[in-house]
Order: sequence, then C-alpha cells, then structure tokens
Amino acid sequence: MTTEPQTDAPVPPAAAPAATASSGPATIVADLVESQAVDGIFAVVRSERLLTRNGQPYLNLMLRDRSGSIPGRVFRDADALRARFADGDAVRVRGRVERYRDALQLDVQQLVRAEGVDPTLLLPTAYRDVDELEGFLEHLAREVHDAGLQALLLSVLGDPKLREALRTAPCSRGGHHAYLGGLLEHTVAVAQLSWELCQLHPRLDRDLLVTAAIVHDLGKIREFTYAGSIELSDEGRMLGHVELGLQILAAHRPPSLGDDRWLSLTHCVLTHHGPEVTPTRQFQSYEALALFRVNAVDAQLKFAFEHGL
Repeated sequence: MTTEPQTDAPVPPAAAPAATASSGPATIVADLVESQAVDGIFAVVRSERLLTRNGQPYLNLMLRDRSGSIPGRVFRDADALRARFADGDAVRVRGRVERYRDALQLDVQQLVRAEGVDPTLLLPTAYRDVDELEGFLEHLAREVHDAGLQALLLSVLGDPKLREALRTAPCSRGGHHAYLGGLLEHTVAVAQLSWELCQLHPRLDRDLLVTAAIVHDLGKIREFTYAGSIELSDEGRMLGHVELGLQILAAHRPPSLGDDRWLSLTHCVLTHHGPEVTPTRQFQSYEALALFRVNAVDAQLKFAFEHGL
C-alpha cells in the first residue's frame, strides 16, 4: 500500500477537525517495517500522559487495527492532542515507524479523531467465512419442523437488520469469540452441537433444543457497541443480553407459537448460563440443561484456545 511522506510541521495546539473514514487507512500494523512513513486509521486501545526525564509531557499510546497492535509515542503538543480523543476512539495517525528496545513503535507526528470508520478496519474479525457460517445456520434452522418454532426462526432470520447485526456482533469484549462475527460463529457451534446431542439422546426435544441454541444469545446484537473498540451499550450494561434477547424474541413471536412452547423456549434462554446465575430458577427441562452444558463447552473451549489453559 502507498503512504504519504512524513510531514515535519508540528500539530497546532488549536482543535483540529476530525478525519473521516475516506482518509484511510493507507497502512496496517501487520505490514509496518522500520523507518516506514505511516498514514493510517487506528483505534486507541489506551493512552497515558507521562513525563520525559527532563520533565516534558508525552503520550504513551497503544494503537490497533484488525491486523495487530503497536505502541505509539507523541512528543510534540502532547497535552493539546490528548484533549482531542479518548480511549476507544478511531484516530488518523501520521508518523514514522522506529525501533526502540528491539520492538517497533510509532513516532506520531499528527493525530486527529476519525469519524465514520468501518469497525471491520479496526477490530479483529471471525476466523471463519461469515457467509459460510450463515449457510450452516440456515441449514440448522431448516432442521426445525415444529410449526410454531419454525415460524419464529423464519421471522428472526428473515429480519434484514437483525440478520446483519448477527453477522457483525461479537460474543464478548475480552472473553470467548471476542471479535466481529464471533456471535454467529458461537451460535452455529452451539446449534450444531445441540443437533448432534439429540442424535445421541433421542429423548431430547430436538426442535426445541436447536431453536433455543439458535436464539439463546440474540440479545448480544444489542449488548455491544463497536467502533474503535468493543464496549457495552447502555442497554447491555443495564439489562444484559438475556433480557434483550427475550425482548427480541417477543417481537418476533408468531401467533402459531403456543404458550407451552413459548414458555419452554424462554426458560431455555433464561437458564443458558446455569441456575447459579439465576438462583431462584432451576432447570425445568432436559433441553434447558442440555443447552447450558453445550453452550459452556463451546464458550470455555474457545476461550482456552484463544487465551490458554
């Protein structure tokens, strides 16, 4: 990719206009090499105001895009620049790559907050192809033959805005599947494991368990916000994804889904983190117990793969 030459002009202390997404990025972290000029869009993971040995303030940054992270240092107009962005913001950075203590870092010459940045440029994304994952999800949904549950899934998966949110949402901020598309990847895994479990234990209600697996984490499409970083939304922080998921399901409940089936399904969703999370409730069905265990298997194994045992 091409980069613009480094500029020697200092950043003026007056407030600078925010950059737009069309400004870049022209460089990504994974491609950076020593002495390279940089003009790119990054997320500010964290920032600190520190002092040099002679008492001059500077900013110690950690910058990230979807390919990786790199430290950054701002020595000119540090205090003025610090007032222009917050941790988690997307910023446009101009500077040069240098080596310090055998590691690369950015000597930042200019920095402005960036508006309208596509989160996929800054955040890690699903390892698996999202279109392929959607195909698996549709196949599993077609395995549900109960009329009411089938109608519910048709309504949920037929909602274009919900479907797009499901393709994009992460599963967590720093736990398992903590990347864009992570929710879809986890949902497919839990639904597939549920279907296989029903083959081994035919006493399980496959239609109920597979449906519950597909919808158990739907509330996560409203639990997070993501631009420069993955953060909790206001409703995610105040209500949590279980309550948000029940709201979504209620909005899509078809007339053909009777009260008994609805109650069984919502019970599975409510208890999918186990009765220890909701101590006033105990498992009232084999399917609720099965969903709890299958969900934990995928979440905990994925966490171990990503963060270690």
